[in-house]
Amino acid sequence: MKITLNKNNFEIILNNFQSFLDKKDSSQITSHIYLETIENKLLLKATDYEIAIQSKIDILQNLENGIATIEGKKILPIIKQLKDGEVTLETKDGQIFVKQGKTKFKLSSFNAAEFNDATRFPEISDSDIKINLQATDFIESIKKAAIAADSNNHRIELTGTLLDVKDYHCNFVGSDTKRLAIIRQNTQSIGTQISIIIPKRAIMEIAKLFYDEFEIYFSSTMLFIKSQNYTFSTKLINGKYPDYEKIIPKEFKTQLKLPKNEIIEAIKLMNPLSTNVKITFDSNGLLFEAMSSEELESASTQVEIPLNITESITLGTNSRYILDFLALIHSTEFEILINEANMPFMLKDENYSTIIMPVLC
Repeated sequence: MKITLNKNNFEIILNNFQSFLDKKDSSQITSHIYLETIENKLLLKATDYEIAIQSKIDILQNLENGIATIEGKKILPIIKQLKDGEVTLETKDGQIFVKQGKTKFKLSSFNAAEFNDATRFPEISDSDIKINLQATDFIESIKKAAIAADSNNHRIELTGTLLDVKDYHCNFVGSDTKRLAIIRQNTQSIGTQISIIIPKRAIMEIAKLFYDEFEIYFSSTMLFIKSQNYTFSTKLINGKYPDYEKIIPKEFKTQLKLPKNEIIEAIKLMNPLSTNVKITFDSNGLLFEAMSSEELESASTQVEIPLNITESITLGTNSRYILDFLALIHSTEFEILINEANMPFMLKDENYSTIIMPVLC
């Protein structure tokens, strides 16, 4: 291989590939990025066995076709330090050379022919199912659901986000057992109902890489996101997600509309003393009180707004759950739906809702 690339385009790809590399052990082939010339393009691949990425960039000058690997964590800082313009990659005697003007680096390389065998790099197949969902809706939905997923739960299925595909719609669901976030999106029928669990780490990478048009494919074990610039894949979590629909109350006694910014401000005033907050609703508005563990400490504030309520209701809650929900909605108002003080309550904004377990107050 001997090719010339645009330095800036190469750097962008290398930077986005860093999360897909094995950084702990440079002796592993998964610490390297795979390179292959295909006509006037350079194909790049990286994987740590759980998530994988591939992309293509233009070759400015192709003097010799070939395949190679290059250590991901070493090549990026090298390319960053080079000047804007062209950079040359050349393989020789099992090593790869990076050149620009009078500057030259020599790096180790694996046997690139073994990369696909060693990694079993995943590819989209004809049997994979395509979801016809707007790209922006998909990204927004996985972010909203993932906020409630529990990264450290011993139940592996609760560390990811459920994509529950039904006829003409799909639900995105996340839960840490103390709250449940759900967002519904309409889609075209795919003729089958499938539930898959996407790892939270994969969701973080999807949100970083994709924002415009892309296609979504999945099987029972893999999820693929394909755009003009990248093809991303992740292994799915093998587990059975809890029956979240049973957790959602069928009806509520009280339904109130509240101003978002005033509620955020009131909660943040309480947080220096405690994230657990007691909220009392009556016809004159809301009273917020910090549930401090110190007897001599207290904090309270009021939001005065008329509420259509005849009897006061008091809820104890972890305020972080409310703030997480409010940070992800665009409306200036939201709904709170309540039954009894010791029963789960719901926060709702259009097709997005979070059900929260109360705390004793």
